[in-house]
Amino acid sequence: MTNAEKAIPENPEAILRLYIAGTSPSSRQAEQKFQGLIALMKAGAGRVEVIDVLASPDLAERAGILATPTLCYEYSGRCRRIVGDLGDFKKILAFLGIEMKGEAP
Repeated sequence: MTNAEKAIPENPEAILRLYIAGTSPSSRQAEQKFQGLIALMKAGAGRVEVIDVLASPDLAERAGILATPTLCYEYSGRCRRIVGDLGDFKKILAFLGIEMKGEAP
């Protein structure tokens, strides 16, 4: 299967969620990296949300979030997750199947 076949089609109903825990240094760093990731995404990849699991534990429980930071891309009834470091934008977008609009730093 080629990368083109694995790619997720543009989907305005898709949601990219970052689950964090409060304002800890790792949560702030994850939010900063998330913003960098969003800046590289092509338009049409879907909505973005940041969910603080300490403020909304019910949302985290419903999503089955066991660790933070967790990045979850929900599309067409599926979910792809990445837990931990969000530093390699190119690899993350490739794993999620989201096209970049430019080159990753």
